[in-house]
Amino acid sequence: MNAPLRAPDIQAASGLNVFAFFHLNLAFSSIEEERRGEVIAHCYWPLLRLAERCGPIGMEVSGYTLEEIAARDPEWIGRARSLIAQGRIELIGSGYSQMIGPLVPARVTEENLRLGHDIYRHLFGTKPRTALINEQAYAAGLVGLYRDAGYDAIIMDWENPAANHPEWTPETQYLPQRARGADGRDIALIWSNTTLFQQLQRFAHGDIDLQTYLRFVRGRRGQGPRALCLYASDAEIFDFRPGRFKTEERLSSQSEWMRLEDALCAVAADAAMTAPSGILALSNLPGAGQTLFLESAACPVPVKKQRKYNLARWAVTGRDNLAINAACQRIYEGMLKSAQPDWKELCHLWASDFRTHLTEKRWAAYRERLQAAEALWSEPVVALPAPRGAAATDRYIPIETPTLRARLDRRRGLAIANLHFKGQEKPALGGLPHGFFDEIALAADWYTGDSVFEAPGEHKLTDLEWCEAHIDRRANGDVVATARIETPKGLIEKTLHFHAAAPQVEFDLSFDWSDWGKGVLRLGHFTLLPDAFDTEHLTLSTTNGGGRENYPLAGRTVEHGAPVSFLVSSAHGFGMTEGWAEIGDGKTLLRVDVDRSAAPLLGMLTHRRAGDKLFCQIQLSALELDDTRKPGAYHSGPRRFRFSVRAMPIE
Repeated sequence: MNAPLRAPDIQAASGLNVFAFFHLNLAFSSIEEERRGEVIAHCYWPLLRLAERCGPIGMEVSGYTLEEIAARDPEWIGRARSLIAQGRIELIGSGYSQMIGPLVPARVTEENLRLGHDIYRHLFGTKPRTALINEQAYAAGLVGLYRDAGYDAIIMDWENPAANHPEWTPETQYLPQRARGADGRDIALIWSNTTLFQQLQRFAHGDIDLQTYLRFVRGRRGQGPRALCLYASDAEIFDFRPGRFKTEERLSSQSEWMRLEDALCAVAADAAMTAPSGILALSNLPGAGQTLFLESAACPVPVKKQRKYNLARWAVTGRDNLAINAACQRIYEGMLKSAQPDWKELCHLWASDFRTHLTEKRWAAYRERLQAAEALWSEPVVALPAPRGAAATDRYIPIETPTLRARLDRRRGLAIANLHFKGQEKPALGGLPHGFFDEIALAADWYTGDSVFEAPGEHKLTDLEWCEAHIDRRANGDVVATARIETPKGLIEKTLHFHAAAPQVEFDLSFDWSDWGKGVLRLGHFTLLPDAFDTEHLTLSTTNGGGRENYPLAGRTVEHGAPVSFLVSSAHGFGMTEGWAEIGDGKTLLRVDVDRSAAPLLGMLTHRRAGDKLFCQIQLSALELDDTRKPGAYHSGPRRFRFSVRAMPIE
């Protein structure tokens, strides 16, 4: 069962070669646990019948879901196993849980894939060779992890990577390609297509008729062979309604699974239906087998479907995603020290479904389970130190240690006006004054080290106010500045620790706010001073669930934090899954570190030209807005954020 993946022989002729696969997920966020039997009866059994009549059909399913099905309906497992053996179903891998790889440390994804394979072998006697990237949240660092887990191919959405790669020809989407990973290895790439699978959903739900659907599919014909993914989404939305949206279609008297059968049979009348991996038989055709970089500086982690889906969705929105991700990080760090870690429990707790449209009942149960795991595995976060030292009275406060010089602005909540690390010719970080840029959109003051909260229809709230400040100049040469800033939402306490032994500044922030409301909170705002960098050689580097990824910035416009709509506050971000991001030009290199156990903040970059000047800033997001934001807190009390910036030696 572990032989290399061999693409089945399919019709490689002038026409369409089509495939479909269904995503099975009993952890679906808005489905209560007591309804899982209904899902199996109304969605999963009909899928098996569809495979018998119209197969081969792909079935992507997590190990967790298979365990849940086996406990409720072992007969289904037996029938699915038989259909897999007959070639009517192709099993597509997921892992134990549907986890967002670009938001978790690489070790966790490794364990997730391993656990998934253990369950596939146990229940189905086979090991899938093709995987669906979970939530199709792709990062180059994941390629090596999937290869090491034994996968030969991945399935990934076409539209979002293509939107940031205008150099790709349209024909690229109709043939299998290869995705280049961060470690230099590549993997076979099969494209799914959001528009195509949503068209089939519309037909199944009765929004369009069969002829309209067939015209849409047949309109994708070309002069040579093409591959089309007819379906690549949830099985739980046919003849069942999860209850996630008020706008969900009502169930009709006609079975939606029968409509799916009608559609697939009609398409197969003049196209070659194959298993998903069968598309790889087209890899030797002209235009196929290209090695592509799916990521880009503008979009480091492409995901599925419309632009409202981006990394922030699972990182800093939901009910309290930042806090529960921090709890998972603390559990992970505790397990690393243990001789008997419970990776299955951690993978379950880090699953994406707890981070979107979770019901109140399931949220309460999840919090209890997460807190129990924390009590077993994690260590408490050290308390914020009490202010020490002499009270500051002047507006500007000079800071000097053997490794750096800085100037703080007490009128602006101890924002850093400039920061000059030892060995650098000029200050690398600081503030840019009003009017520095001629472009009106950038004509404001820009700072380093400040915090900004924005909510719809409300005035911006910042810590850029006069503050009580104390300066503690220590015997070892370190300097620690502390401040208290009162805001309409509550107190912000901040500590800036300027090190003597290393060119580093640590930030420790506490927000004692009783009501966060619906808003966006971004921290750090590390603003590069353009004169200190060769802007034609700037590169951003970080990790998104795997190894080091590098993004050259010259000539590129990057605006991760730009809103997508009134509902969705940001477009992109980077996971910093090993806790760091670096930016430099080959001569000057800065590193931003985040304490993920306190809060695994989401990285965001702005990099754009304004006339002959460059605006470049790294932000750390603690809170964003989208359709998943709901009231709910994992724990009460002040929120803590810890991060730092330092100069790195050039190797």
